Amino acid sequence: MRNLREILEKKKALLTGHFLLSSGLHSPNYVQCALALSDTALARQLGRALAEKWKGPKPDIIVSPAMGGIIIGHETAAAMKLPFYFTERENGEMTLRRGFKIEKGRKVLIVEDVFTTGKSTLETARALKKSKAKVIGALSIVNRMGKRRLPLKNSSLIKIDIKTFSPEKCPLCKQGIPAVKPGSRK
Repeated sequence: MRNLREILEKKKALLTGHFLLSSGLHSPNYVQCALALSDTALARQLGRALAEKWKGPKPDIIVSPAMGGIIIGHETAAAMKLPFYFTERENGEMTLRRGFKIEKGRKVLIVEDVFTTGKSTLETARALKKSKAKVIGALSIVNRMGKRRLPLKNSSLIKIDIKTFSPEKCPLCKQGIPAVKPGSRK
């Protein structure tokens, strides 16, 4: 998708400040795709772009981790004309709930809004493997993993390098700027 960074900036989905990430690291930037996905036409366009980006085997179902992946997962599933489920945390563990069941051997593609550390994607993959589903890969709008890599086939619409710091080495902490925790994982 052309000019995606500009679109995300216009939608105020690329934030500047002092952020406490779910990893415990600090960053002067944060990607809040929910602000971009609130535009339903843009969400549909991003879902179609992700569907076109997938070059692996045809999935049987799309699954996303709650919360951030639900909208884009649904839009990607609609573009691929596939069913859509989501995982959510129960007692700290990602799981399929709400009556969602995946038959053994079904091919599943995980769709996320942002790959940051890969934690939600990998937790979702583990939950799916408990169902004996076959995880064939993962897609995201934004990849901000830096040098980290997911151990499964994956692709993103845009890669954005964002600096992170341990709390002890964070220049924003040293300046006394309070950190905000914007993510969905508490």
